Amino acid sequence: MAAPIEDYAIVGDMQAAALVSRSGSIDWLCFPRFDSGACFAALLGDKDNGHWTIRPRGGSRRAARRRYRGDTLILETEWEVPEGAVRVIDFMPPRHQAPDIVRIVEGISGRVPMRSCLRLRFDYGAVIPWVRKIDQQIAAVAGPDAVWLRSDVHTYGRDFATYADFDVCANDRVRFVLTWHPSHLPPPTPVDADEELAHTEALWKEWSGQSTYDGPWREAVQRSLLTLKALTYEPTGGIVAAATTSLPEDIGGSRNWDYRYCWLRDATMTLSALIRSGYDDEAAAWRQWLLRAVAGSPADLQIMYGVAGERRLLEYDLPWLSGYENSRPVRVGNKAVDQLQLDVYGEVIDALALARQAGLDPHEESWSLQAVLISHLSEHWHDRDEGIWEVRGPRRPFTHSKVMAWVAMDRAVKAVEEYGLRGPVGKWRAVRDEIHREVCAKGYDADRNTFTQSFGSRDVDAALLLIPQVGFLPPDDPRVVGTIEAVQRELTRDGLVMRYPGNEGVGPGSDGMPGTEGTFFACTFWLADDLAMIGRTREARDLFGRLLDLRNDVGLLSEEYDPRHRRMVGNFPQAYSHIALINSALHLDGSTPVRGDPNHTGPPG
Repeated sequence: MAAPIEDYAIVGDMQAAALVSRSGSIDWLCFPRFDSGACFAALLGDKDNGHWTIRPRGGSRRAARRRYRGDTLILETEWEVPEGAVRVIDFMPPRHQAPDIVRIVEGISGRVPMRSCLRLRFDYGAVIPWVRKIDQQIAAVAGPDAVWLRSDVHTYGRDFATYADFDVCANDRVRFVLTWHPSHLPPPTPVDADEELAHTEALWKEWSGQSTYDGPWREAVQRSLLTLKALTYEPTGGIVAAATTSLPEDIGGSRNWDYRYCWLRDATMTLSALIRSGYDDEAAAWRQWLLRAVAGSPADLQIMYGVAGERRLLEYDLPWLSGYENSRPVRVGNKAVDQLQLDVYGEVIDALALARQAGLDPHEESWSLQAVLISHLSEHWHDRDEGIWEVRGPRRPFTHSKVMAWVAMDRAVKAVEEYGLRGPVGKWRAVRDEIHREVCAKGYDADRNTFTQSFGSRDVDAALLLIPQVGFLPPDDPRVVGTIEAVQRELTRDGLVMRYPGNEGVGPGSDGMPGTEGTFFACTFWLADDLAMIGRTREARDLFGRLLDLRNDVGLLSEEYDPRHRRMVGNFPQAYSHIALINSALHLDGSTPVRGDPNHTGPPG
């Protein structure tokens, strides 16, 4: 079985990523892109679905300790066994001709017997490659995929795997380099493991040195920024939601989704985190990806795209994989891409408004596109949709969706009034005010003093925590305070926030899926933000500190946390969780309001 989700660390080259467990096993790796077929898929099946393990022979499987080397994405894992101590260094160097993963075994003390077991399985663990030895290298080929393994020690084949047994003494170094390339091309020029280690460390240190954050939570913020960079597809600037697919929101359940794509919903918060942390180049690249992805007819706007802006993300199951801890099905693709989620219009317009404020937006280049999106939304904001949480039940008039439609119109009005851009500002202003009145009339329960998940419902929703953060109402408005208190009262489990009530089945308040899910890290960060905004600063900081304590030993967060079993659930590492961490740290430091402009406040309604 795969390790607990929190037992994994990530290494990557900003085009692909691998998950390495505390037992020294790479159980997930997709080459050549985040969304390619995995050549190691033990994470979602068993060892026969592909892995690469390097650790001491015999003794404890779990390492004594591990860490990232400073502010880098170079992972160091150490074992202490009766024979001595050993360290394994894992990293993916910046890509040259082809993607590589490098593993260096260093002796610390004594003489430690080691074993490497490489079990390659292409196409998500389904295809056993043809393996041969060529010029002292191992070559594995199947269909379009080819992988080469070079090492300093003798390797041998057994049971459709490649092994190496060797000893390391103090100061010994044994190097392994695994390289993927298209099978129809000549093998790429081999890289030097030691040179690439030095180069990779220098690159990450230089990148980390650009950070402008120097507050009390620097370590957590910097690790989150590094994680965002690791999830960035460098050729296009797109940022995937996570490195994995189908890690379950409920262990043993079917809420298993593919998150290796780029969501428009992440746009504003991502830009805010990058700009406010000093990473303008990354923010500009993300903004450019955003503009390319949404170009075209506004009626065709999707909620997510592939890393290069691909639109077709066909969802299908992989029946040969048993799923993480028997959580079936394992899915590739995501049919939520076909949903209508009106809030993404607000996210796109808000993100581009933030870029404009930061000086990243050449007004004329993108304004015509924004104006078309706004015009379309002004005619369709009444429509029912599937909402921020991508429910697979009936469409509803979700309150958060309407609030974000208001955001789009509000930012459009300000673009004309404050930046001199051209548009029918009178019409947009009228639509903005109409949305505000309707939300306050239909999305608010006066008897309970809280906004509700959708018009006419009684359920609350964690997305309502964003109402003061986007400026729809000021934080001290009694309706905002009442909503925050309702979320605390009705949606918290062990102090952490659920996204919405766990209504199973297909009823009016259902999300259309069986089973339940864990608490949502990002929503809990939003609660901390809101508590600070209404003056409950100590409570906000205590909650933020608790969330930091739930990170794993190398500072990573998944999508959710299950307080029943006290473990992480959901895809990992999750960009949304780390984005929320960064923005909360900046907010609790008093740097700037959560979503930027303090004047983004609507009429009293």
